[in-house]
Amino acid sequence: MSYTPPRRLNSMALKRLVTEVGRSRYATLADALREHVLRGEWPPGVAIPSEQTLAADHGVALGTLRRALELLVDDGLIERIHGRGTFVRTGISGATMLRFFRFRTDQGDVPTSRILSRKRVVAPPDVASRLGSGRGDEVLHLVRVRSLAGAPCLLEHSWLPLPQFKALASGATEAWGDLLYPLYAERCGVRVHRALEEIRFDSLSASNARYLGVPAGHPCALITRTAFDLVGNCIEVRKTRGDAHAFEYTITLT
Repeated sequence: MSYTPPRRLNSMALKRLVTEVGRSRYATLADALREHVLRGEWPPGVAIPSEQTLAADHGVALGTLRRALELLVDDGLIERIHGRGTFVRTGISGATMLRFFRFRTDQGDVPTSRILSRKRVVAPPDVASRLGSGRGDEVLHLVRVRSLAGAPCLLEHSWLPLPQFKALASGATEAWGDLLYPLYAERCGVRVHRALEEIRFDSLSASNARYLGVPAGHPCALITRTAFDLVGNCIEVRKTRGDAHAFEYTITLT
């Protein structure tokens, strides 16, 4: 039997192999650290143990530990605050849709919210697809209007999966407050970690236009938000409509 010498790696292949082997170590460690967050052992808002402590606990070099933490920062699970330490992110507190509009009000007006209706429904097909609901599954449907200086400006339809949001399906809504995401965390133990927003333009149906005090068929900006929890499950689909004439979106590219 003839002898076949081992294949020699060129410098580029060798560098790639070393990188992959090194990454497997800190990526595996990142997965282990991620479980502390997902299992609730490191609750939102708390400081995680020091880098020295974590490196010693897991038997790795400090550099490997820091690379693993960088992956969790990139995932949005933790954040570093200069001079204070590294903390588990608390998630989205409720980025308001009003940032897309410029309504004529006195400066400093604070938006208020009012729940118009709340009921169990079978989700529309597009909403069910986003939520991952089965055919015929019920969800909780909320309709609320947001106002500035007493004038309605935004109409929002939100669909929430059941049974996660069963605690919101009954009881008075007057004490819910003006922000929903803190309510989700307090009443249901559900935190919004990230959200995807899509913007397009449409016209208002007669029922939607009535709530905003404009004629049926009036042009509107339609913002669809799909919100996710830490694990990546969709926990809310929200469709917000506002007067297209007041829509204003500004972005800085660098």
